[in-house]
Amino acid sequence: MPKFNRIHLVVLDSVGIGAAPDAHNFVNAGVPDGASDTLGHISKSVGLNVPNMAKLGLGNIPRETPLKTVPAESNPTGYATKLEEVSLGKDTMTGHWEIMGLNITEPFDTFWNGFPEEILTKIEEFSGRKVIREANKPYSGTAVIDDFGPRQMETGELIIYTSADPVLQIAAHEDVIPLDELYRICEYARSITLERPALLGRIIARPYVGEPGNFTRTANRRDLAVSPFAPTVLDKLNEAGIDTYAVGKINDIFNGAGINHDMGHNKSNSHGIDTLIKTMGLPEFQEGFSFTNLVDFDTLYGHRRNAHGYRDCLHEFDERLPEIMAAMREDDLLLITADHGNDPTYAGTDHTREYIPLLAYSPSFKGSGLIPVGHFADISATIADNFGVETAMIGESFLDKLV
Repeated sequence: MPKFNRIHLVVLDSVGIGAAPDAHNFVNAGVPDGASDTLGHISKSVGLNVPNMAKLGLGNIPRETPLKTVPAESNPTGYATKLEEVSLGKDTMTGHWEIMGLNITEPFDTFWNGFPEEILTKIEEFSGRKVIREANKPYSGTAVIDDFGPRQMETGELIIYTSADPVLQIAAHEDVIPLDELYRICEYARSITLERPALLGRIIARPYVGEPGNFTRTANRRDLAVSPFAPTVLDKLNEAGIDTYAVGKINDIFNGAGINHDMGHNKSNSHGIDTLIKTMGLPEFQEGFSFTNLVDFDTLYGHRRNAHGYRDCLHEFDERLPEIMAAMREDDLLLITADHGNDPTYAGTDHTREYIPLLAYSPSFKGSGLIPVGHFADISATIADNFGVETAMIGESFLDKLV
């Protein structure tokens, strides 16, 4: 029998908690990540009021300097720690794949100077549409449609751009390039970026609507990922006949591998929380694992270097945390973590190489406190340990620390 019948893992996308020991090896607009600290700098610069996460032990996590406005709890209701990344990367896929037990020793390819002409030409030949060359560089997703959306509406050209992540993104106005056509073009782009020198983690369809000066990206985004290169703990659970529920972009990140219940994309963090709570209440979900990604922290505020918006987004999650906890059963375990950092006070617009926080809560807990500092993959090792399946490549279980 498992110790916990159900485990719910929630990833607060990009909510790092201080520079990792090797952060100086990763750069952001030419500046090493060694001084990055997503939660610390938000707390210091604009204040942070997250009493529910604080009660679980967020302010107790060991740091060189305490979180300025998140006090340590003398009697927390959960367990807390921070986890270090082993893999060579600081992107979404690397973080999530390591959380599920993989060690990525060769990072995906990124294109800081834009994609090579060969790729653009192939996409043009397949689609019958020209590509706007001026957009072919790392770009804010909202800025690129503001800058080139009017031209696309006139010419029907493709807006292809990248970011600090190993991704190729294609933005298209839904009235100019229909969704089905956009998805077909993205599927082709996926087929030509599966090996070096252009091994990309994801191809992202970025549809939008509106008029010049008032464009809005829609919820019809689609991510086309590569499959994990080795079995993850998701695969181990699925092979053992254990239910695995994906909320948000989790199914895309793992290309469906190991997931037997996809609950769909999130329109927002709030919608994702609604979906998670609905999933937790499903009568058929009696035993198994749910995996949720809440991406607004990263896409709406981290990459846009909006510390106030990031703080408010954290406040909104914290306000809804009691709803998630109320939906738990006595034998449930809730794990709250992140996948990388994205310090909104830092240089550039890239992710930052940071530790991630880990908060653990169950109504059945008799104790609380700190778990020893570990690694991302310890999460999946703990899940595997709980359900009696094999671990993946790396990770050490902390299941026996949760009492």
